[in-house]
Amino acid sequence: MRYRIPSTIAGAILVVLAATMPVMAQAPVDRSKPPELGPPPALHIPPVVVRELANGLKLMVVERHNLPVADFVLVIPSGATANPADRAGAADLVANMLTEGTTSRSALQIADQTAYLGISLFSSSGWDATTVRLSTPTAQLDSALALFADVALHPSFPPTEFARVKQERLTALLQLKDRGPAIANLVYPTLLYGKDNPYGRSVVGTDASVGAMTVTDLSTFYHHHFAPNGATLVAVGDVTPAEVEQKVSALFSGWARETVPTTDVGAGLPALATTIYLIDKPGAAQSSFRIGSVGVARSTADYFPIQVMNTALGGSFTSRLNQVLREDKGYTYGASSRFDMRKHGGLFVASAEIVSAKSDSALVDFMQQLKAIRDTIPATELSKTKRYLQLELPSAFETTGQIATRLGDVALYGLPLDYYNHVVDRIGAVTQGEAQQVAEKYIDPSHLTVLIVGDRKTIEGPIRALNIGPIVFRDTNGNPVQ
Repeated sequence: MRYRIPSTIAGAILVVLAATMPVMAQAPVDRSKPPELGPPPALHIPPVVVRELANGLKLMVVERHNLPVADFVLVIPSGATANPADRAGAADLVANMLTEGTTSRSALQIADQTAYLGISLFSSSGWDATTVRLSTPTAQLDSALALFADVALHPSFPPTEFARVKQERLTALLQLKDRGPAIANLVYPTLLYGKDNPYGRSVVGTDASVGAMTVTDLSTFYHHHFAPNGATLVAVGDVTPAEVEQKVSALFSGWARETVPTTDVGAGLPALATTIYLIDKPGAAQSSFRIGSVGVARSTADYFPIQVMNTALGGSFTSRLNQVLREDKGYTYGASSRFDMRKHGGLFVASAEIVSAKSDSALVDFMQQLKAIRDTIPATELSKTKRYLQLELPSAFETTGQIATRLGDVALYGLPLDYYNHVVDRIGAVTQGEAQQVAEKYIDPSHLTVLIVGDRKTIEGPIRALNIGPIVFRDTNGNPVQ
């Protein structure tokens, strides 16, 4: 059967076409050259109202009344760095289990109520924090917040559900061992920090740590680290500060203060002369490259110059690494670099998946670009890079959920409440000298840790012939190979 366009819609289309055709005729578009960009738009986040409950739980509320929805993010400032040394993956499994049962609801009842209310409710954990997130229509606000609070405050870690989640995690870890990029991502932090440092262990755990995990381990982690003092609840949407405070107080005021243990993260292993670590993956069609060093903390005063410098190096599609390795040479689908800034010094890493036969050539190009970024970035390239960062910023604040996520970072890292209102100006103020200074300070080509996961039989000889550094062999768990 043919579909007929309703006459009202067809009429509206004709009206729109009629309205736009004269404009198109008056302003022809010259498609032979890129359009001129205007000045970067200013970004102004609505005022953030801060309240604090008697138990120490901080509230951050932003009113946004254009749609009848609201997003809530509970930020617990404990993540993977708080995992016990022999229980890597504990924080992540605790986050996974929060929605698997409470003292009054089963996993199925939580799932049923979430679907019935039309809300989104989930939790996750990273290096520095564990978060519980709720997105709800304001028409369901009371019921949604009650479920949100129950999940955050009364998890029961039911053994049957934990057995399933644990088996799923063990299966996923087994699958990762067959993927070169996953092996590289799991082993590389160990090379920089060592296995005794929290940053040197896996966020998702290992088969040994997860295999040994018990319900008691998860309950212990939860009760040691989930406390109102130090936590922040961000609310953004069609709500008012008074309304949020009244509803949250009714649900969270019984949450008792606790003494939360602090986590000590060392500085990482001493930087050695550039060394190549090779993990053999027989028959691999691609080699997984990870090249870098220990980076900086989120609190660094060099944050904005680093963002600009790294974006020019490998932080966008038109960055140097991607242009050379993908567009010019065709060795990879994509190459990039990043500074993973955390409460303490996270890693700096440049990475790509390279066709095996070009592993030696790609390593030469990587090293050339990591050296070249220490020279002065040309004015045109610096301007383009800064404009890219400035223009993409508003896209991170389009929804109430995105705003809540960004404000969670403000709470976690102690940033000023109006921090994002000044980001465009701070990026625009970065000079060529500042970009060069941070490149020289944080990227040292003579002291890089290079990890390549690939077919040793194919790539070892050509890479050794480059004489970039000694080659050390490791297994897929990062252990030395004799």
